[in-house]
Amino acid sequence: MIRIYPSLMAADPLCLKNEIQLLAPHCAGFHLDVMDNHFVPNITWGADTVNAIARLGSPMWVHLMVEKPDEFYATLQLSDDSIVSFHIESKVDVFRLIKIIKEKKHKASIAISPKTPISRIIPFLHDIDQVVVMSVEPGFSGQSFLKASLDRISELVEHRKKTNTTFRIGIDGGIDAINIAVVVEKGVDDCAIGSGIFRNKDSIEALQKLQKLAGKDKFF
Repeated sequence: MIRIYPSLMAADPLCLKNEIQLLAPHCAGFHLDVMDNHFVPNITWGADTVNAIARLGSPMWVHLMVEKPDEFYATLQLSDDSIVSFHIESKVDVFRLIKIIKEKKHKASIAISPKTPISRIIPFLHDIDQVVVMSVEPGFSGQSFLKASLDRISELVEHRKKTNTTFRIGIDGGIDAINIAVVVEKGVDDCAIGSGIFRNKDSIEALQKLQKLAGKDKFF
């Protein structure tokens, strides 16, 4: 079952509520990139904004691109259906944070940057709900998709088959109408899509086109 999450980093920040209400009936939920200007050279939203967006009621996929994800996560108020992604490269006790996320009834997710070997996350794959393959360098919206990400997806799919694990595979970065069918065919389950939706005049039309290209029989 393929799930598409519009990534709000690419939306007009002055129209976030309108965009969320407009797209909510047509998507699996919304993806939020949280950046602290330390882990990545950019800054987005603080906890108050994330919590305000969560109160609108749509499922959330919160992607913590921060140096200390455990500290930021402690300030969030999210619904039980939320996904919380943190980076394997961040300064955190990975097993401890996975335990805390699950205790709060959220879905635990580990994101991995393009230059980090997949082997870094192998010890945790039995314990998490999702892996996020970064298909651009983390930090900025609108970057081009890195084709080497396809091999990384295949590696995770193969590991999932061999170990009979159930983690979903997410992808974040540069996904659009040109490549969505390819990444889904490779084995991606969850797609965070920013510019591929919000750079279009009609965001609903753009989202529905992506859904069809991904295979609407597999959509959420």
